[in-house]
Amino acid sequence: MSHKHHDHIDCSSEDEHFDDEDVVEDLSEPAVVSTYQAASVITNKVLKHVISLCTEGKNILDICTEGDKMIEDESAKTFNKRKGIEKGLAFPTCISVNNCVGHFSPLKGNTRTLAKGDVVKIDLGCQIDGFIAVGAHTIIIGSSAQEPMTGKTADAICAAHYAMEAALRLIRPGNKNTDVTDAITKITNAYSVNPVQGILSHELKRFTIDGEKVIFAKVEPGQKAQTHEFQENEVYCIDIVVSTGEGKAKEGNDTCTIYKRNVDQQYLLKLKSSREFISEVNKRYPALPFPLRNFDEKKARMGLSECVNHGLLTTFPVLYDRPGTTVVQFKTTVLVLPSGNQKIVGSDLALPFVRSEFSIQDPAVQEILSRSLKASKKKTTAASTKPTAMDCN
Repeated sequence: MSHKHHDHIDCSSEDEHFDDEDVVEDLSEPAVVSTYQAASVITNKVLKHVISLCTEGKNILDICTEGDKMIEDESAKTFNKRKGIEKGLAFPTCISVNNCVGHFSPLKGNTRTLAKGDVVKIDLGCQIDGFIAVGAHTIIIGSSAQEPMTGKTADAICAAHYAMEAALRLIRPGNKNTDVTDAITKITNAYSVNPVQGILSHELKRFTIDGEKVIFAKVEPGQKAQTHEFQENEVYCIDIVVSTGEGKAKEGNDTCTIYKRNVDQQYLLKLKSSREFISEVNKRYPALPFPLRNFDEKKARMGLSECVNHGLLTTFPVLYDRPGTTVVQFKTTVLVLPSGNQKIVGSDLALPFVRSEFSIQDPAVQEILSRSLKASKKKTTAASTKPTAMDCN
């Protein structure tokens, strides 16, 4: 793939950042673009580091804790010319293995470790002044060019990769969200795998990780997806999650550990422990997801249920497909600019070593994958549809 390396991004001019509450908060404002890009530099750096930590025998809790700390430390170094800018976690580090669909970010004391052959999804994000850059990547513990993964897992990885590439090219003014869903369906069908139900790609806005405009990876029979057209200067989180099984995600036995303050919901809590907990949430994580391990867990548990029951907190439960299945994920943040789309997370991450017996034969999908991310008519290297493309990464 010939995507630009994120290091070309110029985020040195933080003094350009706007401080007028009434200014435009979309990409037509250059300061907004530079802030998204600055957040993406941190997300990319941390994502690479966390990937390097994912080795056989490593404790998942330790990896998640180190990932979150690095996001906080790196964001603390930037945008310091003006006081009061919120920055840090946009999404806590999650390490979800094999048939775990996502949101596994364990509490202190968890002893789960990684093993050779595990298919590992790393998901995290950084925000600066509410402008969000999130990303996720899939790796296989112990795979190599000499021992590439084959079979259904390889098929799922190829499908997820090309579904991402198609989505990146279809999220352009004039196209609809249903165009993306159709392409994802064709690609996953070509590789005989399934998108995971209920996974949505969202428009991102300032301090909003789950904007109202969404893209369904899969529309179920009888389900009506609201259609919308993409516009210039929008930002999207593209989240592609594919399963070797049916793609029906359910909650397992793991406790939910990731929550988000529901800013539209207010309620006069009765318990003192609940009031103390939500007060701390409002102060530390007023709008974006956070891991429960960053709080005194005993105190948090006492106040948590009342906050959840009355809608003050949104839950991100740990989801699983059936045992024996494998789930893979690629996620990025894309800026829909007049000059073309800019993929700001994960452009230069190495793909897993896999080999699939399937390939994309549909001429319409091949044409989508051949498009440039730039708005100009100049042709650049397109996404290869060869099933062995992963081998060279």
